[in-house]
Amino acid sequence: MMKDPNQLTPLVEEKRSALPTAEAARHLNRAPQTLRLWACYESGPIRPVRINGRLAWPVQEIRRVLEGN
Repeated sequence: MMKDPNQLTPLVEEKRSALPTAEAARHLNRAPQTLRLWACYESGPIRPVRINGRLAWPVQEIRRVLEGN
C-alpha cells in the first residue's frame, strides 16, 4: 500500500535528519515563504542548512520549536 504524499510523517517517526522547506512549513503551520524569509534574514527560531543550494530544516530543531524549549 502506498503512502499518501499529502500525509506528514510524525516527527517522532521521522528518520531523516532534515526536511525540505514545504514539509517543515507544514509541521510548523507556517507558509513555506515564511521559512524562506527566516533563512534569508536569519531571523527565525530555526536556522536551515543548505545542501546543494537548497534549504533543509533540521528535524531536531523543528521538534525543539514545537515543544517550546
